Amino acid sequence: MRALLSGALLVLGVATAARADDAACKRHISVVGRASEMRAPDFAEVTVGIEARGASAAAALDAASKAVTGVSAQARALGVPPGDIGTAAVTLQAATRPVARPGGAVTEEPDGYRAGNLVTVRLADMDRLGDLLRQALDSGANRIDGVSFGLRDPDKSEAALQVAATRDARSRAEALAEAVGAKLGPLCTLSTAAATPYRPAPEMARAAPMAAKGRRVPLEAGTIQMSSEVSATFAVAQ
Repeated sequence: MRALLSGALLVLGVATAARADDAACKRHISVVGRASEMRAPDFAEVTVGIEARGASAAAALDAASKAVTGVSAQARALGVPPGDIGTAAVTLQAATRPVARPGGAVTEEPDGYRAGNLVTVRLADMDRLGDLLRQALDSGANRIDGVSFGLRDPDKSEAALQVAATRDARSRAEALAEAVGAKLGPLCTLSTAAATPYRPAPEMARAAPMAAKGRRVPLEAGTIQMSSEVSATFAVAQ
């Protein structure tokens, strides 16, 4: 019987999480309930922009900014609200180039400036994401830093999953109690963990290759797996 109780995660004794005067919870079962679901994402997010070079700092930054201005304009033309378009990064640094010297030595010499300007766009109409990327490349963008998909209201899914996980916990506890000839009593403790979304790692790219002009960039949103866990302790009666 000892081995059966241990393997079934049936814990009999003083419940540390229960009140000291709670006699009903001195004999208890502790279980973990789980629930998960697959959800289709309802938005896509992409960071796109340009790396440009110029003889001066201003020339390099202007070239990068021009392309990003075109990306933002294309996003607005696709119906993306201003609040879903934001600057992700602006960079500017001096560039160098290697120069071979007599004797085989190689030194670095100034070679203008290198600038970058990236904008992040959140797109609810995911079917237009491929068009946005195609148009961004046509506008001069040469860098895509990740495409990801998500849920605008994950709290709603999280709440439903926690309820399902709690029901699973009670079902597990009832089955364990029945297996040892006991009767499940009232709930003693319950703790929840936030639902955990799982998404494939974002696709990363630098200096995105230029496809044939006008060709839509193919992208698939896939699904997002969400899971939740609860830890529960129930009183046990003989």
